[in-house]
Amino acid sequence: MHLDMEYQQDTLLVRLGGDLDLGVADQLRKALDSQLTEKKIKYLILNLSRVTFIDSSGLGVILGRYKRLVHSGGKVILVGAQPQVKRILELSGLLQIMEDCPDENKALSKIV
Repeated sequence: MHLDMEYQQDTLLVRLGGDLDLGVADQLRKALDSQLTEKKIKYLILNLSRVTFIDSSGLGVILGRYKRLVHSGGKVILVGAQPQVKRILELSGLLQIMEDCPDENKALSKIV
């Protein structure tokens, strides 16, 4: 898994790549939680354009961060998921509770 994080004001932009599965879920959870706590993040933008596979562990990490942020008045926006990943996000119901944007600029404009 590739992980790149960029912090802007109260927004954390995370670019993910590779497989988001059981093998990396715990590492991703810890990395995200560390940033969310340390920097008082309100908005989380997850760029999934380079994610090639996601399983229930990866979905769980995303859902957990969503619950945490929504509880404090924030939101999670998903960006650019490939068709195979988007299908899993649709089937899981995550796209019914989180916004889905085609690119990062569109996602950033949703939180201003």
